[in-house]
Amino acid sequence: MSASLRIGIVGYGSGGQAAALLLCRDGHRVEVFERAPVLGPVGAGFLLQPTGLSVLWELGLLDAALGYGARVRRLHGETVAGRAVMDMRYRELHRRYFGLGLQRGALFALLDAAWDEGRQVHCGRTIVAVDHARGILRDDGGDEHGPYDLVIVANGAASLLRADVAQPALDRPYPWGAQWCLVERGDWAWRDELRQRYVGARRMVGMLPVGRSPGDASERLSFFWSLPVAALDSDAVQDEGAWRTAVAAVWPQAAERLRDTAVPQGLAQARYRDAVVRRWHRDRSVLLGDAAHAMSPQLGQGVNMALLDALALRDALRAAPGVPQALAQYQRQRRAHVGVYHFWSRWLTPLFQSEHDRIAALRDRVFHPLSRLPGGRGQTLRVLTGLRSGWFGALPLAPAFLEALDQRSADEG
Repeated sequence: MSASLRIGIVGYGSGGQAAALLLCRDGHRVEVFERAPVLGPVGAGFLLQPTGLSVLWELGLLDAALGYGARVRRLHGETVAGRAVMDMRYRELHRRYFGLGLQRGALFALLDAAWDEGRQVHCGRTIVAVDHARGILRDDGGDEHGPYDLVIVANGAASLLRADVAQPALDRPYPWGAQWCLVERGDWAWRDELRQRYVGARRMVGMLPVGRSPGDASERLSFFWSLPVAALDSDAVQDEGAWRTAVAAVWPQAAERLRDTAVPQGLAQARYRDAVVRRWHRDRSVLLGDAAHAMSPQLGQGVNMALLDALALRDALRAAPGVPQALAQYQRQRRAHVGVYHFWSRWLTPLFQSEHDRIAALRDRVFHPLSRLPGGRGQTLRVLTGLRSGWFGALPLAPAFLEALDQRSADEG
């Protein structure tokens, strides 16, 4: 496709940011509509996998991201008694691979600063309806915008536009959520590991090194405390003493890192959805990121998937003769990758966030031994690192990107 398109994007999260940057660089005229009155990140920290890092490399932002983030080489989960439930090292899949713990604020700032030409962002605009055939957006003030040749709906897991693009086969909230915050890393012992600790499936603490962010030179950890959604606003959560006692009972070292965190005022809340749509596009409109494929955080793939969506959409628009063909190509490629992650996140979630004590007890006994079996370990690592495509395939990464990882590893050494 050689024509320059007029493109409207709903949402300025990671997927919307990456799509705006990639498509604007290809010569398309891009406008973004964000409901927040002021642009800024939402969320604490996350783990960029090799898949997400490959998109940042494509954008020329890999080195900047590495400068802010913390390299993560091991994924480890254990019971309070110290029994390993999960123990994965990136090097066991490939010597080049690692994850990058990153603050939301750092990624937001990198993507936002990189979009320095042709920038059009409208803040405080909640899009409530889309005329898919004409490419017209209508906001909550009654104003219309467009027409656009392409409308990208990238407004997150709770998107109210999803069902209008395509009737979901599944769209439901998860009964479990989380509290999270950023804390100073200090003398934290596990500086290159994602660590989790479990009490059955009812309680989980996670600690992820996420480096620093623009304007804050302090190295941080992202803290995660799993709770039923119904408990997020309960008296037990509001009672600081009870809350700290509960966290310390699971992981005293993690509780110590939160000694200066105001409870509950300093804790943000996260709620999740499971959304599956069979068709990702309608006329001129297409879904991207969590609006297309929201899932639980157990596999930690949300940001990575959104970045891959943005790159796949750009590539489809480059290769196809027109918008309809491009959207069909984009859907085929991304659904082949996303589908297995929907399956595994749905089935793994009860193992880590539920009230099923017997299932959790079985997990504690067999999950780690099964992951050590020949053949099974590589398959598990591909799922956890975002590199599984379909049931048995592997998502290819560009050889030049792998060479770039080699060079960065050599520089670090």
